Amino acid sequence: MEAHENYTQQHQDIREEGGIAYGDVLEHVNFDYAAKLTAVNAISLASLAWAPTPPETVALGGAVAPAATFSWDAVPGAVGYKIYWRDTTSPTWDMSRNVGNVTSFTLKGMVVDNYFFGVSAVGQNGQESVVKFPNKIQR
Repeated sequence: MEAHENYTQQHQDIREEGGIAYGDVLEHVNFDYAAKLTAVNAISLASLAWAPTPPETVALGGAVAPAATFSWDAVPGAVGYKIYWRDTTSPTWDMSRNVGNVTSFTLKGMVVDNYFFGVSAVGQNGQESVVKFPNKIQR
């Protein structure tokens, strides 16, 4: 929970050495921060619980073609799907497109070598599943 760890207070047995008190003790806990972080974690877990599961299989095609083609398994309870993509150097899903309640789609003008892709399922309540990376090659 701590962005900048203090190794005299964290990951230590409670003790004193060389005049320095070591250890995880209650006097160093920021309870307001811990409560906020707990709320964020609970909201995140609830969001995942309310979302449909991701598609089991996501196929990606488009080798030597100027289009990325996708197909995926239908997900019970899903009312639509969303395709995500990002540069291969990006740690976050930066671009996306709602594609409706279909199980295949083509993104024209997208070269598969330049991006990472994934598909999420969207539920009736608007909640999205986690993004599923392709796990099959589409021919």
